[in-house]
Amino acid sequence: MKKISRRSFLTVCGAAAAAAALTACGGSASSASSTAASVSATASSAAEQAAGTLSGNVATGGSTSMKNVIAALTEGFAEVEPGVTVSYDPTGSGAGITGATDKTLDIGLSSRALKDEEKNDVDGTTVALDGIAIIVSKDSKVADLTVEQLKKMFTGEITNWKEVGGDDGEIVLVGREAGSGTRDGFESIVDVKDSCKYAQELTATGAVISAVEANPLTIGYASLSAVGDTVAMVTVEGVECSEDTVKDGSYKIQRPFVFVTNKSVALSEQAQAFVDFATSKDAADLIRTAGAVPVNE
Repeated sequence: MKKISRRSFLTVCGAAAAAAALTACGGSASSASSTAASVSATASSAAEQAAGTLSGNVATGGSTSMKNVIAALTEGFAEVEPGVTVSYDPTGSGAGITGATDKTLDIGLSSRALKDEEKNDVDGTTVALDGIAIIVSKDSKVADLTVEQLKKMFTGEITNWKEVGGDDGEIVLVGREAGSGTRDGFESIVDVKDSCKYAQELTATGAVISAVEANPLTIGYASLSAVGDTVAMVTVEGVECSEDTVKDGSYKIQRPFVFVTNKSVALSEQAQAFVDFATSKDAADLIRTAGAVPVNE
């Protein structure tokens, strides 16, 4: 929350003292009244400054994986600018980029880096990093996989859990829908673009987690920021998916969380303020609390 500056405080106090002195010296009632009104106006102005001066809406939408991060940033921003409403429509990264491109969104949200052709119309600002966790049932005996094993599993070359140290049983592959930033990130890093043999393609991170939780033969992927204790995360080549390993780059399956904005139009004052807040050091702890890795601190 913004605080009244020392200068504003002294201004209010000085004006109050002047009013008191004028009254004590026999100043007219009208003069005292006028001065009191001035004091009230000054105090009101200082209070407005302390509470934030902006209003209006900031329309964001896109990546479902960024849900927790956006929720945390929105809550923190409300402490600074309570007059601004930040809306969020979880429609997937592709839709977020499209929304910024066609100007239906102030800020598109993408959980993948922009492609070269997309950069003609929009800019991308990375606000956080996210590990893409490889998730299995809590009952699974498989605790570690290599990138090569993941590649063979998701393309159908490895089809049984016993081939990677698990119990005998057919591997069930669960992933995200086409256009998902999580899917794009996973498939690009593991080098399985457009060649995965999914049993299910689901439209939200939570749905993938639920599907893995429900079936002990299932394997999937999800944002680190969304994974709770209902499923298990396997290590990848001996490295766990965590804030530290994502930040230092040792965990290989990771991607950026990106704010996408249109190049041809200036952001509204309130939207620019939200971007500035999200990329400031003040937002680092909020991003961390949401399960992602801050890039500015």
